[in-house]
Amino acid sequence: MTPTLHTERLTLRPLREEDAPFVEKLASDRLIADTTLLIPHPYPEGEARNWIIRSKKKAEQQEAYTFAITDKQTGEIIGTYTLKLELLHQKAELGYWIGVPFWGKGYMTEVTKRMIQYGFDELGLNKIHASALARNPASTNIMKKCGMSYEGTFKHHIFKWGQPEDSEFYAILKEEYAEMKKTQSSITS
Repeated sequence: MTPTLHTERLTLRPLREEDAPFVEKLASDRLIADTTLLIPHPYPEGEARNWIIRSKKKAEQQEAYTFAITDKQTGEIIGTYTLKLELLHQKAELGYWIGVPFWGKGYMTEVTKRMIQYGFDELGLNKIHASALARNPASTNIMKKCGMSYEGTFKHHIFKWGQPEDSEFYAILKEEYAEMKKTQSSITS
């Protein structure tokens, strides 16, 4: 089951079917589809509800946890975050998007740091990885800010708008995370 997590400004909670209209509204922006791998444009009516139902089933099977990212003060949904689990190999893949009105506020960095902490400290993972379109430096910068290291570029890895696109891959290992925590702890002491 998807847990509820907190950051300084945000709450990450399980998606609910009643979230569908809010998810659909945010995901319908072409800029969201342009910077993500799986969100279509135009966004099909009713697809958010179907996606939420599929996400709940994946959580029950411990395949993936998908969170609604909400503003702590207002409860407003600002995006979603998925932790796709591969427990046999003690690793997970991060996937995320945030509504255009919320870009540039540091929310995704805040959430990604919490998700990495959750993966290592609470799930006992060994590796957490993520990818982004090579032309999406905003996403790769989030990964770098959270201590993830560049692992490589897969040329023509996906097709977007009928064109081949390169994907950049980043990851962080449990021991790198532990060292980063130790360093941050000594700085704040």
